[in-house]
Amino acid sequence: MNATSTAHAWNSSARQVVVTGIGLAHPGVATYGDLLGPLPGEGGFDPATGLIGRELRHKDRASRLALRAAEFALHDAGLTDTGATFTGAGDATAVVVSTNLGNADSVCEATDTIATAGVMSLSPLGLPQTSSNVIAGWVAMRYRLRGPSLTVCNGVTSGLDALAWARNFIVAGRAEAAVVVGVEPANDVVTKVLGEQSTDAAVAVVLKPADTAASRGARPRATITGYARARNLAAALACAGVAEEESVGLWLADEAGAASAGEGHLLAATRRIDLESQLGPLSGALGVLQCAAAAAHLEGGASGNVLATAGGPRHDATAALLLTAPATRSSTQERGQRP
Repeated sequence: MNATSTAHAWNSSARQVVVTGIGLAHPGVATYGDLLGPLPGEGGFDPATGLIGRELRHKDRASRLALRAAEFALHDAGLTDTGATFTGAGDATAVVVSTNLGNADSVCEATDTIATAGVMSLSPLGLPQTSSNVIAGWVAMRYRLRGPSLTVCNGVTSGLDALAWARNFIVAGRAEAAVVVGVEPANDVVTKVLGEQSTDAAVAVVLKPADTAASRGARPRATITGYARARNLAAALACAGVAEEESVGLWLADEAGAASAGEGHLLAATRRIDLESQLGPLSGALGVLQCAAAAAHLEGGASGNVLATAGGPRHDATAALLLTAPATRSSTQERGQRP
């Protein structure tokens, strides 16, 4: 997709797709519930101990972060056994990764080596890291997932775009499940590109059709209900079925306030969360982190809607993703128990 993509909304009669698993590999953040703030002052994921192990050798930092987040998400969705072996339908599980600068350091290192020592000096262990789809490839190979494999490098909207692509794979019958990963590493190359200190951020969510998720005992956290991408926020919101003119961010709606505002007005009496003000620059990881925070809000018993938006006037496009509570929730889920 590109900046000239036509805004579009989903057919309301299409197959429902829900979030069934969430995993984070972000320093200082222990669970996706922490994303609702305030962030804990200590604890959480520690890269010094969390990014080591045999399966993480000879991989770039973004891939290692993504693999850890995917591991936690698949376990949370009940799709791995005690040995972290995938137990789902590998042939029908897609991997969609959102990253804009994930392997930029590997590409720069390779070009510097060619410039200074020639192509024969390149390491065969390092060359795979220069592929634009390397992160999705490592996740797919680790869990033997043979469904569609895609990396979205679409600027600030890429996380929401990746969720939409994963949902489309499921609705179209190309996959029965999808692992969506948003990841950006912290390193000197990324900091130089951004012009500010970069942020280690990796989050993974597992998407499944609502009907099969319920039949297999999975715990739905949120339903992805609508999505649109357009040149500006107003057009994206209108096409996603939201009659509001608000700034970008993550909007947690209150059902009673939204009802009093009238049909289509989903943001009345809302709370806005700016994840980048809490965590730092997130780039391609932003939209997937917004999805995780939305799931935490809905799983906490909220009956309103959540709107995730990214992009805006400083960017070439804006995307909007609408999430709602699952159609059926157990009494335990209604009480909002979160891991």
